[in-house]
Amino acid sequence: MVVTVVCISQFINSQELSQDLQQAVNEFNNAFKEGNVNKLSSMITQNYLHTNATSKPIDKETWISYLNKRRTEIETKKLIVHTYEMTEVAVRQYDDIAIISAKIVTSSSKDGKVNDNEYRVTNIWVKQDGLWKRAGFHDGKIK
Repeated sequence: MVVTVVCISQFINSQELSQDLQQAVNEFNNAFKEGNVNKLSSMITQNYLHTNATSKPIDKETWISYLNKRRTEIETKKLIVHTYEMTEVAVRQYDDIAIISAKIVTSSSKDGKVNDNEYRVTNIWVKQDGLWKRAGFHDGKIK
């Protein structure tokens, strides 16, 4: 099995995005790929808002509940993440707030069935107590 993670720093000029934000986004993406719920929980704001094409907006508690189910699927090999790549990144950083728009390309297997998907995503990041945290997320499925 080959797992590919493309770091955001490969797509963004470091002058456009602070190094500490690049690191936070990379850590977040790796934690999601691996199902590291504790890391993800520590990297989102208390009033986090998560929206995707298949559900109404959900709060931090609801998203963490989803992540716990996903982590169990990863640990039991019911879900195998082959690829999780962030490409076509555009960033607007305003002091302690950043808006990141990108394309996410994923490949995974669930119950033996391969799923290849692409999404357009928007992430809102805020700096709290010196640490970047994701405050909001929205995606729309491309394919």
